[in-house]
Amino acid sequence: MSNEMHEEVSNKSNNREFEDVVNSYMSRRSLLGGSLAGAALTFVGARVASASASNGSSAKTASQVVAAKSPKIGFTSIPLQGSPMPTIAPEYSYSVLIPWREKLDGSGTSFDYAGFTAAQQEQSIGIGHDGMWYFGDNKKGLLCINHEYGTTSHIMGKSVPTSAADVALSQTAHGISVVAIENVGGKWKVAKSKKNRRVHVNTLATISGPVAKSALIQNAAGNPIQGTMNNCANGKTPWGTYLTCEENFNGYFGAKSSTWKPNAEQARYGISAAGFGYDWHKFDARFDLSDANYANEANRFGYVVEIDPNKPGSQPIKRSALGRVKHEGAEVVEGKDGRIVVYMGDDERFDYVYKFVSRSNWKSMIKAGVSPLDEGTLYVAKFNDDGTGAWLELSPSNPALSSWTLDKILVYTRMAADVVGATKMDRPEWIAGSKTGEMYVTLTNNTQRGTVGKAAADKANPTKVNTYGHIVRWKDASQYLGMTFTWDIFLLANETFDEGGQMFGSPDGIWIDSDDRVFVQTDGEQPGKFNDQMLVANAKTKEIRRLFTGVAGSEVTGVTVTPDRKTMFVNLQHPGDGSPAISNFPAPYTGATGPVPRDCTIVITRKNGGIIGS
Repeated sequence: MSNEMHEEVSNKSNNREFEDVVNSYMSRRSLLGGSLAGAALTFVGARVASASASNGSSAKTASQVVAAKSPKIGFTSIPLQGSPMPTIAPEYSYSVLIPWREKLDGSGTSFDYAGFTAAQQEQSIGIGHDGMWYFGDNKKGLLCINHEYGTTSHIMGKSVPTSAADVALSQTAHGISVVAIENVGGKWKVAKSKKNRRVHVNTLATISGPVAKSALIQNAAGNPIQGTMNNCANGKTPWGTYLTCEENFNGYFGAKSSTWKPNAEQARYGISAAGFGYDWHKFDARFDLSDANYANEANRFGYVVEIDPNKPGSQPIKRSALGRVKHEGAEVVEGKDGRIVVYMGDDERFDYVYKFVSRSNWKSMIKAGVSPLDEGTLYVAKFNDDGTGAWLELSPSNPALSSWTLDKILVYTRMAADVVGATKMDRPEWIAGSKTGEMYVTLTNNTQRGTVGKAAADKANPTKVNTYGHIVRWKDASQYLGMTFTWDIFLLANETFDEGGQMFGSPDGIWIDSDDRVFVQTDGEQPGKFNDQMLVANAKTKEIRRLFTGVAGSEVTGVTVTPDRKTMFVNLQHPGDGSPAISNFPAPYTGATGPVPRDCTIVITRKNGGIIGS
C-alpha cells in the first residue's frame, strides 16, 4: 500500500540517508572504473546512471536501453496501458479467482453489495487482496491471502462509518483468508473445505517471544490480544506455516478527545489523533487513543504474524522477536547451519531494512518445542559508501542499547534502530532472495528525499525527489549469517527504458524464481500516468519485459505459483480505487452506473503450458 499520502515522515533521527550513501558510492565507483576493486557485487545489463543523471537527467545511452532479447524471457513485452480492464502478453492468458465477497463455502456465489454485513464478510473473501502464498500441488491446495485495506467508501458506499455495525464490517473485511482452491477442467475455483476460514481484526490471537509478558502491551481493560490488520506482504516457513505482516496499523487508531497528543514513541510510528479516516475509534474503544483503558492497544500491532493454514482452530501468533515496525514482508531463508534468517522491510520514507537470525538450527528448536521465530537476534542494516554494509545488533548487548530492555527494543524497534545508526531508506517494501544468495529489496519511492529539511541523497538512495523508486540487492557473508554484506543497485526506475520510454515506477512486490527471473510489481505512479504492472527481469542481464498490466486505479500485488511454476497467482487491489466510474473490474466496464469493482486474484498461465516468465 502506498502510504505517501497518509502521513508525515516520522523518522526525525540524524541517521544517514541512503541517498547520500549512493551518491558517494557512485562517485567512488566512477573513480575506480566501476569495479570497487572487488568490494561490491558486480552487475551487468541496464546501467545505473551517475549521480547527476539520477537526480534529474533523462538522457539515454545505449547501455541504459533494455536489451531486446534474452534466452530466459521469451514472451512479447506489452506497452503500458490505461485501460479499465487488464492486459497481458499475447503468449499468456488470465482468469479471475476469489473476488471480494465470494463465499468460502465453495458455491462460487457471492454476497450482494447492498446490505452487506459483518457476519456475511466473515463467511466470504475479504477486500484489499495483497501478499499471499500457495500451499499445495499443481492441481489443488490452500491459498493464504492478505487483505490489506479497504476504504469505508469502497466497502459500504459511505465516506465514514456511522455505527458500530459499520465498523464491524470494515474490521472483518481486513485480515487474511485461508481458502482451498482446485483446478477443475482447467479452471481454478474455491473448494469446500473445513480449512477455509477468515482471520480479521477481532479474531483472538496471541503474542509470543520476548514481548509476550511485557507491560508495554498490557491494557487496564484486561482485554485479550485480538486481531491483525493492514496485512501487506508475507512469507512462508520451511515447517509449512504462513507469515503475514502488519504494515500501516497506525492509521486505524484515532482519538475522541480533542486534547490527546501522541507521545514520542507513538509519533515515531505515525500514530495521530486523526488516523487515516477510518474512524473506528468512534465506535470501538480499543482504537480510541484517548481511552486510558486501552493505552497500549497500538503496541499490539506492527508484528509478523504466523498462521498455520492446516489447523483452522489455531490462533494467529504475533512473533515479537522479529520486532515491531510497519512490516512489509518477511522473506525466510535457511543459513548454512540450519538457522532461520528472516529479512524484513519497514515501509515508510526514511526507514530501515532488518534481519532476524534464529538462535539455533530450526529443526532442533521445533523438536525442543521452541519456535525458531521466538528466540534469536534482530539486526538492522547500515549501508556504506564503498558498496559494503553491516548488520547492527538490536539488543541490550549492543553498547548503544545497554540501557534498554529487550522488550522495549522489540516494541519500539524503530527508535532502537535510530539509536544504533541504521541507514534511512526510500520506503523498503518487499524483499526476495535468489538461488545464488542475493537478496533484493524494492524501494518504492520517496518524494521528500533531498527536499528542504529532509535527508539528502546517498549511495543506496541516489535520487533526489525519488518519484519512481529503485531496487537494491545485497549478499550477506557466510550464507546469510554474516554481519557484513556487499551491495549494489539492481535497477533505478527512472533510468530503465524500453521503446516506449521509461518502463516502470514505484516497484513494490518482488519474487525471484529458480531460473533467476525477477518478477517486479508496481504500486504507485507509473510513467505517463498509466496502470500499475508486473514485469519480468533477468537477474544477470537486467533485461526487462512487461508481462501484465492491471486496471485503472489498481495496484498489482501478491505473487505465488504452483510447484511446476506453470500457474501464477497475482492480485489486483482496489481496482478503480473503489470507484465504478473508473473501473468495474472484474465485471465488464460500464462506468459509474455499473457494479462496484472487486479486489480479486488473477490466475496467469502460458498458452503453451510453459513456465511463467518464459
